[in-house]
Amino acid sequence: MDGAFVSPENVEAVNEFAQQEDPSSQDPSPPSSESLLDHNKKSSVLYSSQASDKKMSYRPLTPLRIVRGVFCLIVLLFSSLMPLLIVAPPSFLTLRLISVHYSRQATSFFLAGWLSLWPFFFEKINQTKVVFAGDKVPHDNRVLISCNHRTEVDWMYIWDLAIRKGKIGFCKYAVKSSVRNVPIFGWAFWVFEFLMLERKWDVDKPVIESYLKTFMDPADPLWLVIFPEGTDFTEKKRDRGNLFAKENGLPELTNVLQPRTRGFVTCLSHLRPSLDAVYDLTIGYKDRCPSFSDNLFGTDPAEVHIHINRIQLADIPESEERLSEWVYKLFLEKDQMLAEFSRNGHFPNSGEIEENLSTPMCIFNCLLFTVPWLFVLYYIFISTWLQVYTVISFLTLTICTFLDWKTSPIFSWMQATKKLV
Repeated sequence: MDGAFVSPENVEAVNEFAQQEDPSSQDPSPPSSESLLDHNKKSSVLYSSQASDKKMSYRPLTPLRIVRGVFCLIVLLFSSLMPLLIVAPPSFLTLRLISVHYSRQATSFFLAGWLSLWPFFFEKINQTKVVFAGDKVPHDNRVLISCNHRTEVDWMYIWDLAIRKGKIGFCKYAVKSSVRNVPIFGWAFWVFEFLMLERKWDVDKPVIESYLKTFMDPADPLWLVIFPEGTDFTEKKRDRGNLFAKENGLPELTNVLQPRTRGFVTCLSHLRPSLDAVYDLTIGYKDRCPSFSDNLFGTDPAEVHIHINRIQLADIPESEERLSEWVYKLFLEKDQMLAEFSRNGHFPNSGEIEENLSTPMCIFNCLLFTVPWLFVLYYIFISTWLQVYTVISFLTLTICTFLDWKTSPIFSWMQATKKLV
């Protein structure tokens, strides 16, 4: 396959298979013949960092870790329930009737404190070391983020970067629509306006375009995170994709899946005029990739390494065809970078490019966000009016999340009605 010409017909064949086997797949776009040749020359030195997953956990699962993990989960769930039930309806639904912008600001202000508990939990309680490498990024207001998808908890560690830039309350993720059915978390994902997809392009394309239209205002902070692989990495998924990629003139990848570029290309094409930059993130886990339970009980990971490549919009192609090829090249580079990470235990240019979280500030935020809700819980038990309000909030969040329904500004609605008339 070295130097083979990658034709549109070959790509279409891969697309047809991908859509049959994996409904989440979007079409992989071909790299140039030159990039294909270069990657295949390097492929002999690549080896899967997934092999490290077969190692023992970094820390043993002790009774103390189990009790601590369960306790922290209860705190995280409880601390989310109160602001969702008490604050979300007026800030997210009622204020939205006046202004979407101020509704988002208020929602982020009240609920970002809950999200901030997660980095505190990972870095301070579990003692997971988060190492940043690559570019030291400024406090960008609006960015589109592309990231590899090693495991089910990658998205949580992006919060460790966002909290350091004051944008943790403005992170949005493209996720499976089924997450809206997860108790409590489904409410949170809906309130935070995650992009919920069916993983079928014909269905998702109008959903994505409609979603992006609501984020065109440059005044709205936005960190939109896309995982172009569409699903988390496994050797089985990789091998299945590589088999058909090889038959159709695409390079075989070792440490990432074949990227599906259409979703990312669509998002960048719509948001480009209002973005500050694009972040290309590569996440690697030292020793072993964690599951959610590993995170919960603190057995893994020992270290999380995040390589950041901040890309100026002027350096990114504008045509969809060239943009798809550009995304594909990013994943060729990720593949090589992860292989080197497996050997060296770190990414290039690792170091103190980001400050450590302040332990006193983390403790203060935890107390500030959890203790007041104890008083709210107390008054729920003694106040009939608060009990009624809580029940109404519960029903409202459940119905709105299930229907994916949000209020619209009255003024905009009146203008739209007037145009129709």
